[in-house]
Amino acid sequence: MNLPNKLSLFRIVLVPVLVGVYLFPYGECNIEVMQIHIQNVNISMIDMICLLIFIVASITDFLDGYLARKNNWITSFGKFIDPIADKLLVNTSFLLLAISGNVPFIAVLIMIWRDTIVDAIRMITSNKGKVMAAGMLGKAKTVTQMVAIIVCFLNNVPFVFIGIPMDMILVWAACVISVLSGIAYFIQAKDVLLESM
Repeated sequence: MNLPNKLSLFRIVLVPVLVGVYLFPYGECNIEVMQIHIQNVNISMIDMICLLIFIVASITDFLDGYLARKNNWITSFGKFIDPIADKLLVNTSFLLLAISGNVPFIAVLIMIWRDTIVDAIRMITSNKGKVMAAGMLGKAKTVTQMVAIIVCFLNNVPFVFIGIPMDMILVWAACVISVLSGIAYFIQAKDVLLESM
């Protein structure tokens, strides 16, 4: 197994670690969670640890793609596992933030629905011998989602100090871009999909 694929698997391993850290019953175990106070904003140490895990995982996402392209280490397994690792990381992070009330559940559901539909489209088109590459909207969606998660874990710091709800702006922007990229995938695959009906 080459290094990019190991990095993708490492990213998948980090997902349950992220869940464990975020959902651990600290109160029931009499563990006091430290808070970081910045002016009138509190950031939980749990959020900071989860942010660190998310950033490390995101760096592996960049590295595995870069190394695979640079060294021609692109494999069928890598094409399969990399997007799964990305979606597990991003969707799990959004779900955790939604559980704690930091992100609207409906936005997260729309993004997960989009991912499910696009995966189905990719599966149908691949069975017909057509490869669906990620377009610019798909890449913009991923970047916007990752930045949104980082800002949400930071409790909207530093934008909260100037009264801009950047966390919600980014979440809804990611949601809109997600839907638009899903529509773009559908249009790209329309002929193949209609043949399959």
